[in-house]
Amino acid sequence: MGCLVSTPKDNGINRRRPGNIGDVYVYIPGLRIPKPLDFSQSLGDQLSKNLIERISALRTRIVVMASQEAPTISRTRKRAATQHGGSTLADLQQALEDYLPVMLGLAKDGSHLQHKVQFVWINQEDEAEETTMSNCWFEVLSVLHLMAMLALSQANLLLLPRTSADGYQPKVSEESRRASVDVFLKAAGFLDCAVRHVLPQLPAELRRELPVDLAEGVLRALCLQALGQAIDIQLGMAIDSAKATLAVKRRLACEMVKYWQQAQDNIMNLPLANGCGEKHLLYVKWKYVEAKAAAYYYHGLILDEGNTEKSHGMAVAALQAADELLKESKKDCESFNLAPPISRSPPLWGTMKYLSEKIPKDTSSKVRINCDLYTHERIMETAPTLPDFVLSLKPDEYQLPPADPCWNEENKGKLELLFLCCSEMVELWIKKKASVALIST
Repeated sequence: MGCLVSTPKDNGINRRRPGNIGDVYVYIPGLRIPKPLDFSQSLGDQLSKNLIERISALRTRIVVMASQEAPTISRTRKRAATQHGGSTLADLQQALEDYLPVMLGLAKDGSHLQHKVQFVWINQEDEAEETTMSNCWFEVLSVLHLMAMLALSQANLLLLPRTSADGYQPKVSEESRRASVDVFLKAAGFLDCAVRHVLPQLPAELRRELPVDLAEGVLRALCLQALGQAIDIQLGMAIDSAKATLAVKRRLACEMVKYWQQAQDNIMNLPLANGCGEKHLLYVKWKYVEAKAAAYYYHGLILDEGNTEKSHGMAVAALQAADELLKESKKDCESFNLAPPISRSPPLWGTMKYLSEKIPKDTSSKVRINCDLYTHERIMETAPTLPDFVLSLKPDEYQLPPADPCWNEENKGKLELLFLCCSEMVELWIKKKASVALIST
């Protein structure tokens, strides 16, 4: 059913753990990249030379591009990105998409060959063990994971503030924000497909031996992270829109809380002992607290619209909770940035820029007004429960592509060869029967 080997050292690609990864809006917990392999050694007597050369060329292209890109993919301060995330990312993404249908042919149509090749991947950003597994579905899973990480990296580049044409404070354009939502949903689609359609193809014993980067909990957390960050962008656009009501903003903020809470639940109990894993956990915690601050703020504003003492007291409690959570999120942000590899947050913009100014101001104002109107005892000391909304954002419906047509040609060639062999055998049998009949007469 395949085998797995882990070794603590990498004798191939040079790995250097980054000391500083620069500005981070979207955190990517390490990048897993493939190591070179020779398909002809394991498949030379099983497949045609043309097909082996095609598989080898497609994978070698990924190995070369990924090994060059990986050391700098998360160091945004050193990257020269285009408006839509950088051409290098797009080229590598395309290389992966070209390779996947050919690999799926080996995994599906060539089922008897699934365990012939030893695939080796490493985490470029961590001092983690390399993973070797003789199972084509491990390769497919690793490819989907890398496609998702590249998409998240593209989203990060889109959402880093850039100096505007008027020379004022750096900002993120509306075009980039809208594009990032599509990218987040695309990344979530890759991860959702990996969990629902690829992981089940691996035997249970191999799933237990996967590196933590590919553990089901981590894949689900990254999927939920992508959805949570897409909602965050939508909330920021709602804040900028004069047509968006408080109810709409509260719903978006409450949904964001649920996404981040579920992401945290999925990785809380995993053995995230490596640097990137620990930093990822700190990132999710920070974003979860930040989302709760936004949700309590908008919940408090809506409660304050009520006409009763109770609703006003609940409003004050919600706003005070928002203010405390905002302070806590700033501490969590600092803890995340100081955890290795060191990072820094870009200048505030969007949702958090608005809320970092409004929450302290509105909380102070509402508390003062309500304290003047009501006695201290009438103001709730615990925050009211947030409303529970059905989650509206879903991952893109990504489906594994069909096997590459080259496998049809390969199978056709095998059938033709089999037919030719059978024809020759039948012809020999007929000649033998005719010879026997002639001797008998």
